[in-house]
Parts: sequence; structure tokens; C-alpha cells
Amino acid sequence: MATKKTVKKEEIEEKEKAAQVRYFYAVGKRKTAIAQVRIYPEGKEAKGIIVNEREFENYFPIARLRETVKAPLALAGQDVKFDVTVKVRGGGTVAQAEAIRLGISRALVKFNADLKKSLRDHGFMTRDARKVERKKPGLKKARKSPQWAKR
Repeated sequence: MATKKTVKKEEIEEKEKAAQVRYFYAVGKRKTAIAQVRIYPEGKEAKGIIVNEREFENYFPIARLRETVKAPLALAGQDVKFDVTVKVRGGGTVAQAEAIRLGISRALVKFNADLKKSLRDHGFMTRDARKVERKKPGLKKARKSPQWAKR
């Protein structure tokens, strides 16, 4: 059985490890898009959001998609406190933006577990599992059948 001194030492070691963490990592997925997200707390250089080694505004030229990606940070009130780097592949631009949003949300929860409820209430913690249905043999698409002719 552990004594009080060893328990306190273990708690102190855990806090020191948490202080030494350089970034918080999470993965977000949507359809076939996969986003690997790292958030860096209060860095010396304010880089903002970098997606696939490109500037955020260049990668997502549509304002609606930029707002989708920034939504979890804005909700947490952490927009300026974090530098975010993202590697995203697969899917289209909308699926990539939503995958990044999920990844940022999960990384924020690793940073601060108290944010989970507010992020979940806004739907940022839920993985949207809808995917394109496969094409079946004998059909033109997933469900569309060939035109029926009586004669």
C-alpha cells in the first residue's frame, strides 16, 4: 500500500509532466477526411492555424469553412491562446473542415476537461459517421435501379 509521501510525489510528477507537454494531439474524422490536430498552448511565435503547411486563409478561402474550423476555439474563448497545426487528407473541403473542428475540440478537452460539456452542447464532440453508401451490383447507383420496361 502506498504511503502519503509516495502518493504526493506521484501527483507532483504528473503535474510536472503536464507542464512539460509541448502540444495536445487529437484526431478528427468526417466521411473520408482524417485530420491530425496539434494545439500548442501560448507559444512564443503566434502562428495561428496552419493546415498542411499552408496558411489557414489560403487553405480555406470560403469564410463559412473558416468559421467552422475556428468555432471550438471561439466557444472556449481560446482563439488567440493557441497555435494549431493540422495535417488533413481525404474527403472534400467541407468534410476536411468538419474533421478539423472535431480534432480541435478533442484536443481542447485534453487540454482542459471542463470544456467538454460546452463543446458537446454545441455538437462539436460528436463524430458524424455518415458515409457514402456503396454501389450494389445490378443497380446504377447505390439504390437507383435501371429503368423498367414491360416489353
